Amino acid sequence: MKGKRYLSGSDWVICTLDHTLKMSTCAGNMSQVVFMLDSPIDEAAVRHHLQNYVDHLPVAFGRVARNYFFNLAPYWKIPEKAGPAINLRVYHVDDSSGREAVLNVLEQTVNRPFQNDNEHLAFHLIQGGSRQSWFAMTFDHRLLDARGAEAFLNLFQQYWLEKGNPDVLDGIALTAPSGLTNWKKKFSAGRNVNRTFIALSRHTPETLPVPVQKDTGFRFALLAFGKQETGRIYDAAYREAGYLMEMPYLLSAVILAMHELFKKRGVELPVHYLIPLSLDLRSADDIREELFFNHVSYLFFQVHGEGVPERGALIQSIKEQMYEQVKSGLPADLAEASYLTRIAPLPVLGKLLHLPFKGKVASFMFSHVGKSSYGYEEIMGGEVENLFHMPRLPIPPGLGFFFNTFGGRLNLTVSSVSGMLHQEEISALEQGLREGLLPSTPQ
Repeated sequence: MKGKRYLSGSDWVICTLDHTLKMSTCAGNMSQVVFMLDSPIDEAAVRHHLQNYVDHLPVAFGRVARNYFFNLAPYWKIPEKAGPAINLRVYHVDDSSGREAVLNVLEQTVNRPFQNDNEHLAFHLIQGGSRQSWFAMTFDHRLLDARGAEAFLNLFQQYWLEKGNPDVLDGIALTAPSGLTNWKKKFSAGRNVNRTFIALSRHTPETLPVPVQKDTGFRFALLAFGKQETGRIYDAAYREAGYLMEMPYLLSAVILAMHELFKKRGVELPVHYLIPLSLDLRSADDIREELFFNHVSYLFFQVHGEGVPERGALIQSIKEQMYEQVKSGLPADLAEASYLTRIAPLPVLGKLLHLPFKGKVASFMFSHVGKSSYGYEEIMGGEVENLFHMPRLPIPPGLGFFFNTFGGRLNLTVSSVSGMLHQEEISALEQGLREGLLPSTPQ
C-alpha cells in the first residue's frame, strides 16, 4: 500500500529490544543526546520554537501497528496532526555544582519512561547559573537512531535560524514500501547470516551478571577528551592501525580495559569475547532524507584463545575481521534478512534472538558514531562546547561503550545497567580506558 511507513527488519528488531527492556527495566529502548553550552539559554524561546518545529512533524507522535487486513507487515501509524504540547522539563544547578551533579540529572532523565505509546521525544534544559547550560533530547530508538537524533536537532537549528520556515522540512522520507518482494534475495541473505551466527556461537562469550529488576535503570560514566588529547589519540590510532582506522584502535583499548575487569572477576582461560559494533548504512548525503527510524546493521568481533593478544596483534585481528565481514556482505545481508523476522510477535522474536548464543548475546556493545551529524557551532543562541550521547542498551549484555566526536573532541560514554559494576570497578575501567587511548607521551 502507498502512503504508509512500513518498518524495516532493523526497525522490528529495535521494537523487540524496546519490548524486552520495558519488561525487564524501568523504561524502553531509549537514548539521549546532550549539548553542553557556554551560557544559559532562553527557556521561553526554546519551548516556543521546539513546539512549532515538532508541530510540523506528526511522525514524532506515531505508534507501531500491523497491517492485518492486507499483508501483516508492521508499520508506523502517523497521525494526521501532531500530538499535545512537547515535554520540556527545566532544572537548575548552582554555578558551583560539578559535572557529577549535572550527569546525575541527565541519568534520571534518560531513565524516565515516556508518558504513553505516542510520546517518543522528551526535552530537558539544565540551567547552570550564569555560566553554562545543558540541553538534552531523550529519544525513542524506534523513531530515531543516534545519527538520526543528531540530524533531527541539526534540522531544528536550521529551522530556528530561518525563523520557523517550514520549507526546511521538505524532502524528509515519511513513507517506505512493505518490503514484501525479492524473497530470493532475503533468503539468500539469511543463509549468509545464519552461517555467520553458527560460527560466532561455537564459543559462549564471557559476560557479566545482569542484576535486573523491574525498576532498574542505567548509569553512565563520561570520558570527555580535550582537543589536544583527541589529536594525540587520533595520531596514535593512525600510527598503529592505519589512516582513518581509528575504530580498531578504539575498540582494542576497550577490549584490553574490559579484559582487566574480567580477570579481576575471575575469568578462566581460554577466554572468549564477542562484541557487536553498530554500523550506520546511510551516507552523509542520505542522512537528511532518511532522518527517521533505524538504518543500522552490525559487525561482530571475536577474541578467543588462551589470552588477549598484545595491542598490535589485537588491532590487526579486528581489522581482518572487519575486512572479511564487509567483503562477505554481512552488514547488508543482516539488514536484508531481518525483514524475515517481522512476522514474529515481539515477545517471540525477543526469545528467538537469544537462542544462537544461549542467552549470552555479547560480552558488551560497542559503537563509534564518528563525525557528528550536527554541523552548527551553536544551538538556540548558545555556543556548543560539546555533544555526547547517553544510550540505554539491550539486556543482555546491559553494558556498552559509545564513542562520538564533536568539534574536534572525542567522547566516550560507558553505559551499564545499575548494579552490574561496582564504583571501584567503574573507576578502574575509566583509568584503564584513558591509559589505553592516550599514548604515554605526546608524539
